[in-house]
Parts: sequence; C-alpha cells; structure tokens
Amino acid sequence: MRGKPLSECAGKRYYFLVPPELYRPRLVDGQLAALLADFSAVMLVGPRASGKTTTALRLTRSHVRLDHEGEAVAFRADPDSALRTMEEPILLDEWQEVPGVLGAVKRAVDSDPSPGRFVIAGSVRADTGAHSWPLTGRAIRVTMLPLTEREISGDPTALTFLDRLLAKKLTAPKVTPDLADCIARALRGGFPHPALHLSTTAARVWLDSYLDQILTRDASPTDARRDPERLRRYVEAVAAHTAGIVEHKTLFDAAGVARDTGDAYSDLLTNLFVLDLVPAWSTNRLKRVTRSPKRYLVDAGLVASALQVDVTGVLRDGDLIGRILDTFVASQLRAELSAGAAKPRLFHLRQEQGRHEVDLIVEFAGGRIIAIEVKATAAPRSTDARHLGWLRDELGDRFLAGVVFHTGPGLFEMGDRLIAAPVSTLWA
Repeated sequence: MRGKPLSECAGKRYYFLVPPELYRPRLVDGQLAALLADFSAVMLVGPRASGKTTTALRLTRSHVRLDHEGEAVAFRADPDSALRTMEEPILLDEWQEVPGVLGAVKRAVDSDPSPGRFVIAGSVRADTGAHSWPLTGRAIRVTMLPLTEREISGDPTALTFLDRLLAKKLTAPKVTPDLADCIARALRGGFPHPALHLSTTAARVWLDSYLDQILTRDASPTDARRDPERLRRYVEAVAAHTAGIVEHKTLFDAAGVARDTGDAYSDLLTNLFVLDLVPAWSTNRLKRVTRSPKRYLVDAGLVASALQVDVTGVLRDGDLIGRILDTFVASQLRAELSAGAAKPRLFHLRQEQGRHEVDLIVEFAGGRIIAIEVKATAAPRSTDARHLGWLRDELGDRFLAGVVFHTGPGLFEMGDRLIAAPVSTLWA
C-alpha cells in the first residue's frame, strides 16, 4: 500500500499510509524520522493504545500485525523468510507476540546495515524471558507515551517548556486553566481515543475497559502466575499513592499480597508501561536523602479509573488533588524528555523525615538540574519555593532554575533563578 512520499532518507522513499490531514503530530515524529535516516532499525515502545502504530505507519511501506494470528503464523514458522518477502521499510507491530522476529531482524541488519529498514513497535519494555537481547547494537529505542497537552491543544514542534525556560523565553499563557480544569484535563487522560474523540462519560468507559484488559489479558503472557483480582487491588493501592514515596510493604499490605508477589506485580506493571518508578536524586553535597523511588501511574486517567473518581471527587480530597496534579505534570515532562535529543533524566528528592523535599528534578549532563514543585494553589507564596531556594543554595551553579507550577494565571519571579508558572505554561 502506497501513498504520497513523506521524505527521502538515505535513498529510501517513506510514504504516508495515514492521510496527513488526519494525523495529529507527535513529539517523537522528528526524532523517529531522523533515526531512520541513520539506523537500520528503530524500536518504538510504550503503553498499548498510545498511538505507536499510527505514528510508525507514516514512515513504512509494509505493516505486520503480530497480534493477528493470520499474519503472525508465517513469522512463527520462518521469520527470516517472511521478512524477505516484504517491501521495506517494514513495521513489525506488537513484536512481543512473536519474540523470534527480533532474531530475524538482527540477522537482517547484520547482513545489510542500510538505514531505514525496520520499525519494531511493542507494548512491553523487554522480552523478560530471553537469556540475551538480540537487538543490542542493532536497534535504537524510542519511547512513545500517551498524548501530552502540547500534542492535544498546543504545538508539538515548538520549543519544549524546558528549552524555553533555559533560554529565558517563557511567557504567560493567554489562557490559564483553573484547578478544576487542570484536574479535568488530567483525569481525561492522554490516550488518543478518549483524549480526542469521546465525551467525558465515554472516555471514562474507555479507560475502565483499557485498565481491565491490561489486568486480565495483557498481563497474561508476561506473567502467567498473576491473579487478576489481586493485581487489581495492587494497582488500586499504587493509584491511591501515585506521586508518592511509599514503602513497598504499604502497597502489598493494602493489596493483601505477599512481598514476592508485590515485587512481581511492580515489575509486571513497569514492564507494561503502567507504572513508572522515578528514582531518588542524590549528590555528595546533600546528606541523609532517601533512596526510595517515587511511584507514578503513567497517566492520571488510569488513576481515575483505578480509584473510580471524577473531578468532583478529586476536588473533595485535598491529598488526591496534589497527587493528581503531580502525576499530570510528571506525564507532560516525561514525554518531552523521552522525545528530546539531550535525554535529561527525571528524579525526585527527599531528605529523611521530609525536612526538604522537591517533587521533580530534571538532571542534565554534568549534574546540572532544574527543580520543580507542583502546588494546588492559584496564588503561590514565597514559602512554596522554600525547598527550591534551599536546593539552589546547596548546589550553586549546578542549579539552573526552579519552578513552582500552580493553577493560577501569574508568571512571575520568586527569587534568584526561581519562578512561579501556571501549569498551562507546559503546553501554551
């Protein structure tokens, strides 16, 4: 199936299989096209239904759905021969259903390393049952996450928030959603179906169904030992503590599972891109910092589904408001960091007994950082930036900037290298 040429990359013609007028640009578009111009294979991974197939179809001529038995049978029988019959570039979709296809890609790349031959899409992080990973040195990995607000209502090709912050080009958004609107955007989620096409009620039905299928079907081939009901209780416990630093014992006690089962569930959900563990940040300049990770469900819409809450319910729960906002902001930043060339990493910071705590740390090369606090207030005060100010004084020049995200309209300075910014500055 062919369409209009998209570009010429290394002598290969890429074609739109998705009509350009129907495609919503994604943050990874430029990165994906550039990598295919230089490398034979790119692995596009991320949560199921986050838009990987739609994006990859724009850059490929052939498409194989390995989760469709009729298409998968030839690749199970002889993946090398099946690949040779297809016109390149080839999209191999849901590779985890036929892991043997990765070995065939390895052999194909070893024999012909020409760029732009394969896009391999999947909804798990790795083939955890394999003794070795066949694509080391053969495929470049790109993570594609649910839609951000910049992809939904902003400009995905514009400078990222972090780039604008460092370049001192931040401007106050023309429209600043209030707290209720921010929570509504967060609970809607970033999966393309509910985010773009459905009413609030229908989107909630979709999210409930999505989470149910993750727990009852997608988990099965990854961990045959899982119990759907206990796994659901574990997800509910994680959702109730999203954006929190909580002992794992608290989670498996709440879910009523043993330690080894809780550890297995954590690994399973991480592998399926449902759970994200943000590691603790540390430096020899700081003492007595916790090493525990901060746990997030990757999309606030999944929190709403797991806990069966709506905007009204969240606004009546002060603790949950903060967790939802933090999860929402983290999801916007996580997607931008994954798609950027610099590849900064996301951390959190907390001293023992919570003496000082910073919601998110973005670390660049050389240990330089941007520190972020998320506040459910329309009028942030100087005390809301006190932990950022402490960290700035501790780190000196390594501290590039500190941001207090809030739900009001004001963009203003709060001190040396410290600003208050509306949450909508992330995408406006």
